[in-house]
Amino acid sequence: MFPIVRLVKDLLVARRMSPLDLTETHISNHRCWPWDLDIWLELNNGRAMTLYDLGRTMAAQRVGLIKAITRRRWAMTMAGSTVRFRRRIRGFEQFEMRSRAVCWDEKFIYLEQSMWKRNGECASHVLFRSAVTDKNGIVPPAEVLREMGHQDRASPPMPDWVAAWCAADALRPWPPMQEKLV
Repeated sequence: MFPIVRLVKDLLVARRMSPLDLTETHISNHRCWPWDLDIWLELNNGRAMTLYDLGRTMAAQRVGLIKAITRRRWAMTMAGSTVRFRRRIRGFEQFEMRSRAVCWDEKFIYLEQSMWKRNGECASHVLFRSAVTDKNGIVPPAEVLREMGHQDRASPPMPDWVAAWCAADALRPWPPMQEKLV
């Protein structure tokens, strides 16, 4: 179940925080609750992705994206992701989440997020390809930025590791191959 109470709390907290520039890092603090655990008593990978949703929503609030999409009746969607899990987050453990926009192109906004344990170790890191949409499909990031008051704002250079992921993902067949069952 989506953590609606956490979402509302986080949006209220983000509303009281100072605004961020488009590519600044939003830092939020979280706790792994019993309902976030898998059978090995660590943060469930699916729940980790849901918690990343909360961090992205808070960051979107602080950069002014929520206001722009609400005004225009747009929506946000994810068009791809890649994630690395490296350290366990156990029940009741506190962790820090860092969320930021890395860059954008003519269709997508690339977002980076990570979860950090109290001892300074990175537990997981994810890269998202996101889009803002309307009833006609994807809204170009340039239009989204104009709505946010950032006319002619150029994207930071796309890091090599993001470009390599985009290139690799472009090679992936779509729709996926379906094997015939005998």
